[in-house]
Amino acid sequence: MGHQTRHNDEVRLRPPRHRVERRAIAWWTTQASVFALPLPIVFAVLYLFIPPARTWFGWCLAATLVPGLLYMAVMPAWRYRVHRWETTEEAVYAASGWLWQRWRVVPLSRVQTVDILRGPIQQMYGLSGVTVTTASAAGAVKIKGLDRRAATDLVEHLTKYTQATPGDAT
Repeated sequence: MGHQTRHNDEVRLRPPRHRVERRAIAWWTTQASVFALPLPIVFAVLYLFIPPARTWFGWCLAATLVPGLLYMAVMPAWRYRVHRWETTEEAVYAASGWLWQRWRVVPLSRVQTVDILRGPIQQMYGLSGVTVTTASAAGAVKIKGLDRRAATDLVEHLTKYTQATPGDAT
């Protein structure tokens, strides 16, 4: 993944400049809690209401609650440090992930569609995501955790420049 060439101009893979919104930490924490807390809650209820099996349910509660709380504490801040984005007149740059980190660069000549996504939890935090679809087998580039206005501005920017950029015949 060294570089991609476009019409004698080099578009290089490099770290994007812009961080996502700091509110994304709260969004990712909320998402993590939806994943990490239901099973420990079930074990806590069973622990309270089935006294003969308290020892077993207590161990199950600890075995599911501790990793879940660690996940909720570590993952959102780690993702915030990794997730970045940037657009230029030539390309879209994105870095995402936490354990498996991914850097992507997409020349604007390869962009097919640009979409905004606002899920229910994102809406609670005033956040949006932008999906940049290409014909690439690597799939779409997703920039998540943007302020609503920044996402709209990004889509307008990409629409303006992709319309002005001739498609790549290769």
